[in-house]
Amino acid sequence: MAEITVEFCGEHIGVPEGEEFIIGRDAQLAIDEDNPFLHRRFLSIVQVESLWWLVNIGSRMSATITDASGSMQAWLAPGAKIPLVFDVTRVVFTAGPTTYELSIHATSPEFASTVTADDPVGDTTMGPVTLTLSQKQLILALAEPMLMRDGTGMSAVPTSAEAAARLGWPATKFNRKLDNVCDKLDRLGVRGLRGGPGKLASNRRARLVEHAVFTRLVTTEDLPLLDDASVDDD
Repeated sequence: MAEITVEFCGEHIGVPEGEEFIIGRDAQLAIDEDNPFLHRRFLSIVQVESLWWLVNIGSRMSATITDASGSMQAWLAPGAKIPLVFDVTRVVFTAGPTTYELSIHATSPEFASTVTADDPVGDTTMGPVTLTLSQKQLILALAEPMLMRDGTGMSAVPTSAEAAARLGWPATKFNRKLDNVCDKLDRLGVRGLRGGPGKLASNRRARLVEHAVFTRLVTTEDLPLLDDASVDDD
């Protein structure tokens, strides 16, 4: 039987065997008591026989789940659940203006993530994503706070106006390129970037950051690209 530990903001909390562990605004792990956009009870870690599960018990919010390498990614919608089979499972979600990241650690995991020097780290089963320079700069402007954070914790996704100012772009240019990036990833199967037909997802900037950081479309090594955002290549 694997032992489960949750890491958030440098704190490690053990999950007692056979007990349900709740994550939310008012729970065993109180993520952020002052954020009214966060569910009081959002995620549940529960043991079913010999396997631990992560369950979304919220009604509106979803979470992005990945292994430590970023080679596996899942979208945990309300009511969905996923087995905790990796040594480290990373969880990120956004409530209002704030994005949260935590890690779930398991001893004796069911599966082990292995990455070799020849592995295309960050590629998922949907295949590699090719970004133009300006598309990558746009993602970096949105993901900069999360990339600069050390470890798990909280960060704020910039507004479109803030990201456009960071790049020195007019708002019209930023929004056009944001549409292009979201359309490209949506066609490749990335969920949460579009709403219904002809309707944009309300929180697509946060979802774009979650996907790009977890699959390593952008990394901290790419941040110097923000220093020259005058290019117009698409």
